Amino acid sequence: MSDNNIDTKAGFVAVVGRPNAGKSTLLNHIVGEKLAMVSKKAQATRKRMNIIVMHKNNQIIFVDTPGIHKKERLLNQFMLDEALKAMGDSDLILFLAPATDKLTEYEKFLALPQSKNLKHIILLTKMDHIKQGDLLRKLGEYQKYQDRFEAIIPFSVNKKIGKAQLLDEISKYLPTSPFLYDTEILTTDNIRDIYKELIREAIFENLSDEIPYESDVTIEKIDESDHMDKIYATIVVEKETQKGIIVGNRGETIKRVGKSAREEIELFSGKKIYLNLFVSVKKGWSKDRESLEEFGYIV
Repeated sequence: MSDNNIDTKAGFVAVVGRPNAGKSTLLNHIVGEKLAMVSKKAQATRKRMNIIVMHKNNQIIFVDTPGIHKKERLLNQFMLDEALKAMGDSDLILFLAPATDKLTEYEKFLALPQSKNLKHIILLTKMDHIKQGDLLRKLGEYQKYQDRFEAIIPFSVNKKIGKAQLLDEISKYLPTSPFLYDTEILTTDNIRDIYKELIREAIFENLSDEIPYESDVTIEKIDESDHMDKIYATIVVEKETQKGIIVGNRGETIKRVGKSAREEIELFSGKKIYLNLFVSVKKGWSKDRESLEEFGYIV
């Protein structure tokens, strides 16, 4: 039998859950590359990102989404809209529920109009954080909603448990279709977006709470050569005081951010990287529609 007679499947799977539920960690684990932004701080992910995983004869396009949360400022409204649009555009939803959470977040998800007509799987994450007996009790709690979900799968990134089962289960619900993307690519995001996210992650990891949420990154220029890429980027903040904090005493903080980002970009690109970071102030950018559009957050 030739390959041409094998039915292939392809489809979009929106990965949703509360902020900091472990969506990006899960996706990086599944794809085996650091593509999605991982930060212990909530709401690190701002935009949808497609991450492509080939599994048997199936192409699963995972859509990493911002956490589902209340709308506050304009940027948060954009993030919530991104998550809800991803749900509406997908063939299946993967709802991440940390095993340590109460069912409240899941119940909020069930109440969303976007969740009504779409099949979803519950992924019970962080199961290594609780005892076996508690895990069984948690699985029991979800059973009252068993008519709403297709499957519930315990999963642990740390213990590497559940990956094959998860991909097999997801594949059942994908439509029969030719592959939608080249099977060699891991993401539809361009390189600038990935570099921007890695620099943003370094800001999250190296600075206190307020700064990361009021900062963004623009990649001004990338000079590529065989052995080294030179990246020129600007960190944009809302206040002069924040600029001072990012630069730090004698430039120590920005050097730390730059070193951390450069190492991650080198890991990702497999090349030497020269990274030049500049800091600029744009007052109130996260609350201004035009500024948000400039940064690629169309509200």
